[in-house]
Amino acid sequence: MFRAIASSAKLLRLGVSVARPSLPAVSVVSRQLSDAPKLSPAEFDAKYLALFNNPQSDGWVIRKAMQDLYSEDLPELVTAALKACRRVNDYALAVRFLEATRFKCGTQEKVIWPWMMQQIKPTLAELGISSIDEMGYDKPELYVHPEQGMFE
Repeated sequence: MFRAIASSAKLLRLGVSVARPSLPAVSVVSRQLSDAPKLSPAEFDAKYLALFNNPQSDGWVIRKAMQDLYSEDLPELVTAALKACRRVNDYALAVRFLEATRFKCGTQEKVIWPWMMQQIKPTLAELGISSIDEMGYDKPELYVHPEQGMFE
């Protein structure tokens, strides 16, 4: 190691330039294309309904499917997901899925969420799952109603 540094320093001091072989420039092009076939809406629904209705689906498979479906909010898929959560006895996952579905409503929450609850309310009653409003999860934990005031 020291010999290499000393010889390099000696060459620099003498002003000798060392020719280094140049390597050809290599560029790698990668494309983010998918070979997956495009599914029609009916096929898409059938795929996830079959996955949620499969008794062999465990908690991990259900969570993975929910992650894939985060952008989808069809009531049929939401009810199938809730039934799958109940089948694997994961109440917390069902509640978190309801919270995520409500959060997805965004600025249109006052329009979309009541409609969604109207669609999935029978399933919630059938499965014994409380709604987010019934559990008080629609407000922060230390929420104080504006009419009460902070120090009353």
